[in-house]
Amino acid sequence: MEIERAAASLLGMEVDLPRLAQRVGLDEVPLVMHVEPVIYGVVLEVGDKAGHIDDGHVDKPATSRQYGGPTVTNTELVALLDSAASAVATALGTVEDWGLAGTTPGQHHSDIAADDAAVAVLSSGGVGVLSEESGLHDADRDIIVVLDPLDGSTNASLGIPWYAVSICAIDADGPRAALVINLATGERFDAVRGGGARRNGLPVKPSSATRLGASIVGLSGYPPRKLGWKQYRALGASALDLCAVACGRLDAFVDCSRNAHGPWDYLGGMLICLEAGAVVLDAFDRELVVCEHAARRTPVAAASQILLGELLAARRSFE
Repeated sequence: MEIERAAASLLGMEVDLPRLAQRVGLDEVPLVMHVEPVIYGVVLEVGDKAGHIDDGHVDKPATSRQYGGPTVTNTELVALLDSAASAVATALGTVEDWGLAGTTPGQHHSDIAADDAAVAVLSSGGVGVLSEESGLHDADRDIIVVLDPLDGSTNASLGIPWYAVSICAIDADGPRAALVINLATGERFDAVRGGGARRNGLPVKPSSATRLGASIVGLSGYPPRKLGWKQYRALGASALDLCAVACGRLDAFVDCSRNAHGPWDYLGGMLICLEAGAVVLDAFDRELVVCEHAARRTPVAAASQILLGELLAARRSFE
């Protein structure tokens, strides 16, 4: 039997014979071998002396996959977001008290349980996390995942089936992958930068609305006067409201409060909107892609640029 490095590479193996020349017959020398299972595979270390078996595979990228590295694929990244969302659903299944926790204002027991589960999965996957509930974790990592583990927790506490986990992965070029899942119904929205947006695996697109007077608009907060819409809906979970714009259920969405939304509220839905073909801006022309826990914005989204312009003018009229 002979070992060739080219063949080993094709087989996905690493061969370490530190003091032997290449193409040495294994029947010619005594060898020491050490086999150890690791995540995503098995490590086989081979040497001609016991001292050469040093567990050198530990913490090496070749055998320890970190989703947050610069070479992570979109498929791997979305799989990590899925794992975090699944952890949230599992954690919420054990929550008995869905009321306020008495910690920070507006924080429910369900928020805390969902956050603990999601942050554990994401952090172990090698990404940083900016969470509404627990702040910024591992800010030096290549990818930061902006997380609202339970958007619409008041709805959840009341049994209103419009609440979600909202996750958006951001790299040096901006939002890269997003996942928003309605935890009451299981409906799933996802998007990858440059790859379109989907609802339950099928492509989505916004409505053809261009006139505010003929549009159904989702609201967060309430304006001092009607802004000219045909109808409005106040549903209570901004991530899902934005996804409703992306798939044409709503023609637009407008935040009528000021500086009430953190990036976790809108970034997931924003990427899904943009990849579907809708448009999203801050009402006061500020950058929406921010990774600061204290940052607050006023998002506005619409099915078309014309409709967005009309809605922005109406929103700015009472400032």
